[in-house]
Amino acid sequence: MGGWQKRNPVKVALVYDPIYLEHQTGAHVENPQRLTTTMSLLEETRLKNRILLLLPRPATVEELSLVHALEYISYVRNRAQKGGGWLDADTVISSASYEVALYAAGGALQAVEAVMTNQADSAFAMVRPPGHHATCWQAMGFCLFNNIAVAARFVLSNFDNIKRILIVDFDVHHGNGTQDTFYTDPRVLYFSIHQYPLYPGTGSINEIGSGNGEGTTVNVPLLAGWGDDEYLQVFQEVLVPVAERYQPQLILVSAGYDAHWADSIALMQVSVSGFAGMVRVLKNLATKLCLGRLIFALEGGYHHQALASSIVATLEVLLDSRQITDPLGSQQKLRKPLGFGNFLKLVKETHHLKAW
Repeated sequence: MGGWQKRNPVKVALVYDPIYLEHQTGAHVENPQRLTTTMSLLEETRLKNRILLLLPRPATVEELSLVHALEYISYVRNRAQKGGGWLDADTVISSASYEVALYAAGGALQAVEAVMTNQADSAFAMVRPPGHHATCWQAMGFCLFNNIAVAARFVLSNFDNIKRILIVDFDVHHGNGTQDTFYTDPRVLYFSIHQYPLYPGTGSINEIGSGNGEGTTVNVPLLAGWGDDEYLQVFQEVLVPVAERYQPQLILVSAGYDAHWADSIALMQVSVSGFAGMVRVLKNLATKLCLGRLIFALEGGYHHQALASSIVATLEVLLDSRQITDPLGSQQKLRKPLGFGNFLKLVKETHHLKAW
């Protein structure tokens, strides 16, 4: 018999554990309240009842060593055991931070395993500390271990059916650690859209990968003041054709929400609705190219209401909800810079994309 068939409900997993609150950072902008505010909103909106809640597992040292030097892993562990302290000018740890960081990387791995074993259609790892600045040898920018890079290497090492991975990073800062990890590796296409110039100073248009990885790094360094319209146009006119050309079998997302207009750490003007629009593009790409396999790992986002609302909007899009709530709306804090059309043309020319 043909005709109408009932569609199975979309299964979205959220990986979270209160252990993430034990990474104590004092008055630091990257603090536990980021997650407690978000969890409160998930309760308040009853969204928590519509998703699959999963506990993370700790990443093993062997799994971390897919990205990080063993000497560096030991250094972080020893510093935590001695009570913590500052690892660089931006990154502080407490006595529990090493163990928490194992669960942050392991949270991304748990999200991957949930999707790769069909336990969920998509997954969001709501973890801290964040990861995308961490390099093989160094903690940077609030990050200890590179959660998304560890997840990508884990997949490539453990799932024979995955040969090509797309990592999309929409944090307001360039993910230098992730770029470094895969700069010569054609198995991972790294796409980053970020404010430029801004910390850490990397991510210019001409950083495109090298050796066998030439062309598999795509940087879109935006001027301060651009927002929803520009981000969505980049997603539609750069990310979509680049992804369709690359044909990934899995999409991983470094989901930083610090490009929100209310977030004081930077000067972009994205709204909650803008983030929802980007997630829709990613969901459509995953459906079209890689059987819907889509995994998010939390990076930045330091205005607590904007962060919580943006994560809720992300989960709503993944659940196929048509209604997105944006309690903060849009606001033009800066005069929008001119020249976006010429900038977009340069990005397309750099990556041999047709003009629109």
